Amino acid sequence: MKKVIITMAFLIALIAIGILIYLFLKKDKTNIIETFGNIEIRQVDLSFQVNGVINNVLVEEGDYVKEGDLIATLDDRDYSSNYNEAKYLVESSKAQADEDLSKYKRNLPLCKDGTISKQECDTLLNQKNYTQGKYQQNIANLTFKKNQLDYTKLYAPQDGIITTRSQEKGARVSAGQIIYVMSLTKPVWIRTYIKETDLGNIKYGKKAHILTDTIDPKTGKKKEYLGYVGYISPVAEFTPKTVQTQDLRVDLVYRIRVYVDEVDDFLRQGMPVSVKINLDEA
Repeated sequence: MKKVIITMAFLIALIAIGILIYLFLKKDKTNIIETFGNIEIRQVDLSFQVNGVINNVLVEEGDYVKEGDLIATLDDRDYSSNYNEAKYLVESSKAQADEDLSKYKRNLPLCKDGTISKQECDTLLNQKNYTQGKYQQNIANLTFKKNQLDYTKLYAPQDGIITTRSQEKGARVSAGQIIYVMSLTKPVWIRTYIKETDLGNIKYGKKAHILTDTIDPKTGKKKEYLGYVGYISPVAEFTPKTVQTQDLRVDLVYRIRVYVDEVDDFLRQGMPVSVKINLDEA
């Protein structure tokens, strides 16, 4: 009998300890919001702004490019000729405009004292205005031709990685036709969702821990990054089918965007991650 009592007391003690541990973990868990998402895939389609024949393609798929790097060129001979012609038109029209302006100024006193007729004075004025307007028109045309010539060179608009190269040297392309697709590397953010019940506990700038499924060989643990909440959607939506949650998929959630503070080469676009937000952290 004594043995049975001791056994029962031991079991009760174990149950009590288990309940205490459960309540402690449950209390701890309520202060941590855990959600799942993916690193946002952001791509840019790169193309020329003018028609032409590709002269050079300077980068390959997988190449890292920096903002301002030259990545492709068109045959610019025709555009260069048009630009030079526009320069000559500016020079000749300027000479004519200067001549007519000087002629008008020389005859202006004669117009005022009536030495020459009003009709002649009007002709001089109109000729001066016409050639001045022609000169300004040619300047505008020169700017346009210069832009057209510049558009034969394609530059990287931001830092990124070339994911697709769709054209080769010698191909004739039209304006807007895709030459490369570039994946942007910065900034990096995670698109994820939180429940409506957690919405009131999240604010802009809230610290977040981002964990990937990749094990860091140095630590033997999942790679972890620090970030912060940079966007909270004001509109509720149904949980997307691609989002993993422990609740029913018909629950309403709010989309948030978590920015990563320090980005390295191991964070890849589209990578699934888990996000933990400790409400006790500042």
